[in-house]
Amino acid sequence: MTTIVVVKKDGHCAIAADSQSTFGDTRLAAMDDARWNKIFQYDDNYFAICGSAAHDLVLQSALKKIKKLDFSNRAAIFESFRKLHRKLKDDFFLKTDEEDDDAYESSQMTVLIVNRYGIFGVYSLREVYEFERFWASGSGRDYAIGAMHAVYSQLSASEIAKVGVETGCMFDVASSLPMTLYSVEMKA
Repeated sequence: MTTIVVVKKDGHCAIAADSQSTFGDTRLAAMDDARWNKIFQYDDNYFAICGSAAHDLVLQSALKKIKKLDFSNRAAIFESFRKLHRKLKDDFFLKTDEEDDDAYESSQMTVLIVNRYGIFGVYSLREVYEFERFWASGSGRDYAIGAMHAVYSQLSASEIAKVGVETGCMFDVASSLPMTLYSVEMKA
């Protein structure tokens, strides 16, 4: 799976991710993957996705097809992903089935977003969370969250994100280094 983290501190936001892809019991390490960066930029936003490897190219393509998407706050992100969900179904043949008792169709992905407005998470039923300090997704998330909690008061946003991904990679068999890290200055 993966370890992806987002951090907000002292007017800066950071996003970082490991580089390993996994196909069942087989791993694809960065040295053999020509496109191992799990983070991509769309306008002034950085996105990283947990779930099927197909989501990366699909979401990048879908973002280009819809005009006027807004990722500046929780409500705007929800509306943007509501538009994206329709596009994912109609143009990319998204299978929306998850659990029989789910209240809504699934978008089948977890997305972490960093921009000058903050750090956000979007989950499969388009639930949107805005995080105050840090968060993580993927199979290494529990290790990353614990590590980031332990060092939050001592380090910068980028340094905290680095510790989170490094710790996820240390203990999660489905995550490995190198990592990619981006940071942005928040809007005043």
